[in-house]
Amino acid sequence: MRSSITGYMTSFRSGSGSAEESTGSTEFVTVLGYILTVSYPLLALSTGVRALFQLFLKEDVVNYLAPSLSLVASLCYLTATIGFARRVRWGWRLSVGVLAFETVLTLVVGTLSLIIPATIGRTVWRNFGADYGFFPLFQPVIGLVWLFWPSIRRQYGLRVGQERGRETRLKLGSRGR
Repeated sequence: MRSSITGYMTSFRSGSGSAEESTGSTEFVTVLGYILTVSYPLLALSTGVRALFQLFLKEDVVNYLAPSLSLVASLCYLTATIGFARRVRWGWRLSVGVLAFETVLTLVVGTLSLIIPATIGRTVWRNFGADYGFFPLFQPVIGLVWLFWPSIRRQYGLRVGQERGRETRLKLGSRGR
């Protein structure tokens, strides 16, 4: 039973109409997709609610930088989720841009939280996401690996490696005639 479900999900994820033979790389990509499907909306909700509570309902908040950074993180997670869900070129570009931005902010804020912890406060990116099991640190990397995987790029309507080379050769060959 499990193998038929895995085969179905593999064929669904790869965009083919027939069940493919499961390979290690296909299963790996499928697992990455599941992780992203669950983790991004969950972190968007948890960090967003936490940030909104701290910004608007919690009394005696002295430093608004931490909840503001958490709100930015939540918006990144939500935007990446939209990009994952929309399998079109702009969705791919949106997700790649947001994940690159998220990676940089995680590293910058994580580093600053070690150097000047009182200024950074308790944000989702503090200590590289330690409060969230370091998910904010490795989650965008997982997302980027998944997005650049050839079968996923094809799902977004993007050409991959040899396909681009073949098309370029065809264009150059037709110009010479």
